[in-house]
Amino acid sequence: MSCSAWDNSECGGTTYCPPRCPRFEGKDGTPYVARPFREGDRSALVSMYADLDRFSRANGLPPITVPKIESWLDRLLENGWNLVVVDGSEVVGHVAAVPVDSAAPEFVIFVHQDHQNNAVGTELVKQLIAYADDRDHEGLTLEVSTGNERAITVYENVGFEVTKEKLSEIEMELDLDGPLAERLQRPPAERE
Repeated sequence: MSCSAWDNSECGGTTYCPPRCPRFEGKDGTPYVARPFREGDRSALVSMYADLDRFSRANGLPPITVPKIESWLDRLLENGWNLVVVDGSEVVGHVAAVPVDSAAPEFVIFVHQDHQNNAVGTELVKQLIAYADDRDHEGLTLEVSTGNERAITVYENVGFEVTKEKLSEIEMELDLDGPLAERLQRPPAERE
């Protein structure tokens, strides 16, 4: 059975489904959709980044000014693949994996502060893993600020392991050979 309404808990998926069901609800019940970036998302994505507070930025990213945000996004879009989370027409989360042809691309992820602590980041990481496996990547890598305990916990909870500790950053990696990616790609009705 495929889903026909917002409650997709009984959905068994179809051959046309993306690597992971795009619909999910935040902890507060807000309905979201996670999907590949579309060119029509550009303006909303630039707006999301321009509106990020300083606590949602890390290691100089994203840039602060609109022209620099646009240039940075151009590089991410040109060299990698990107997913967004939308709430209606508003982009509230973004993940980019670069370079596109890497066996284990590095990713950056940001969630607008008004949607943090609502399971958006966790779902976006799960989407990233499902899409990376579907694209035949062998793994995923990232660098995260040592002070970003919330993000580190999310990454560890889905299976990332610390590979290198620096003074202010931690490098982490996830091997996609295990059962995690397959489990994340199950339709909602088959999830535990």
